[in-house]
Amino acid sequence: MANALVSIQIIPKTKNGENVIPYVDEAISVIQESGVKYEVHPLETTMEGDLEHLLKIVAEMNTKMIEKGSSNVISQVKILYQPTGIEMNDLTEKYRP
Repeated sequence: MANALVSIQIIPKTKNGENVIPYVDEAISVIQESGVKYEVHPLETTMEGDLEHLLKIVAEMNTKMIEKGSSNVISQVKILYQPTGIEMNDLTEKYRP
């Protein structure tokens, strides 16, 4: 069972003020390639897994933004760490039809 949930909103500074959506798509692709369980929401993406691994993914997302041409990146991160185990469904199950 996962021991952490990490939600991230990544805000890259683009070169000439262009649309950030292609950058965000690249950031989400880093999560997809990692193989962790995740859900994309309108303002952030939540990942489920081992805390150390999820934090490495956050670092990779930031690196990817710089490689894509951002001069800097703001990452707003929320972490729920529960050594005994936690899954997204533990928090959202009662809201699902």
